[in-house]
Amino acid sequence: LVCAGLVTRGDVRVTGVDTSLLESTLDKLRETGAELEVEPCAVRASAPRALEGVRAVTAPFPGFPTDMQAQLLAALTVASGDSVVTERVFENRFMHVPELRRMGADIALSDRTAHVRGVARLSGAPVMATDLRASAGLIVAALAAEGDTVVNRVYHIDRGYERIEEKLRSLGAEIRREG
Repeated sequence: LVCAGLVTRGDVRVTGVDTSLLESTLDKLRETGAELEVEPCAVRASAPRALEGVRAVTAPFPGFPTDMQAQLLAALTVASGDSVVTERVFENRFMHVPELRRMGADIALSDRTAHVRGVARLSGAPVMATDLRASAGLIVAALAAEGDTVVNRVYHIDRGYERIEEKLRSLGAEIRREG
């Protein structure tokens, strides 16, 4: 939800989280230029200007979590400048990259590293979710895209994000579930 807020240059407050477990994620988001107010059980995030490119390497806790890689990568597709995201925890964790490219993202893959050149805007497109985290990344990208995006195979996201469309709608997103 924080990445969704940042990619749209919104202002969101997420509650009910143990922020002590999110230090590496919050530090990486600060590097992008996000403005964060952190409390023990809540985080408020805003992006009054475009995010900036960063370098991120996934690692076991307390490092940058592989479970946030897809969401960060999606946000970086519209960041100013270049970014490099290296996946060191799981192989084949970039299955969402071809789908992001369909939306106009400029991403080159080299082994377990994604080189991202931020674009001014993404374009809506039909995309296919390949796993839980990739689904979340595609939704983040869709929120930044101009036009409609249809995410197919949403059953992946339902495994980990209960009522995600309702939560995003409550933040002002134009999102609906079909079928």
